[in-house]
Amino acid sequence: MRLNDIEILEKLKIGDQSGYKDLFDLYYIPLSVYSLKYCDSFDQAEDIVQEIFVKFWDDKLYLKLKNSIGPYLFKAVKNNTLSYIRKNAKYRFEEIESQVNRLIEDEVVDIENIEEEKRKLYKEIEALPEKSRKVFKAIVLDNLKYKEAAEQLGVSVNTIKTHYSNALKQLRKSLDIIIVLLLV
Repeated sequence: MRLNDIEILEKLKIGDQSGYKDLFDLYYIPLSVYSLKYCDSFDQAEDIVQEIFVKFWDDKLYLKLKNSIGPYLFKAVKNNTLSYIRKNAKYRFEEIESQVNRLIEDEVVDIENIEEEKRKLYKEIEALPEKSRKVFKAIVLDNLKYKEAAEQLGVSVNTIKTHYSNALKQLRKSLDIIIVLLLV
């Protein structure tokens, strides 16, 4: 059973640490995928998301939230990813400006096109190389953890991460709809 933001916030506010695990399980992969839209490395995207979770916990930022965690986390990922890009690519101002504009445009989700985008995404998933496709389906569609996917497919966790990262890079144009699927 997936908990919603309100239930997770209630757990966090009463000091129940399982709320943090629930928060992590619900948002970690969608936030990592969202960050990957703007940076070139899945490892860097994961680092950015992990830093946000640590700050969220250490600074008890959940105490400031009323009933919704998702928008706060996605905005923090966007800001931290853009900061990372600016810090590590100072000579690419035009590219950064383009990404900032794209971020602003991406803020509005067009509900009417989601189903069409979903169909396109499934076609793109089927066009992935076999190993990347199996890993992507295991993690995103079957909601398995890296370790579980590695055991199921008989490979190492690092192999899973590599294939998952490759799949996400090939599906970069469809990352918005992947995030929506992960949160549904």
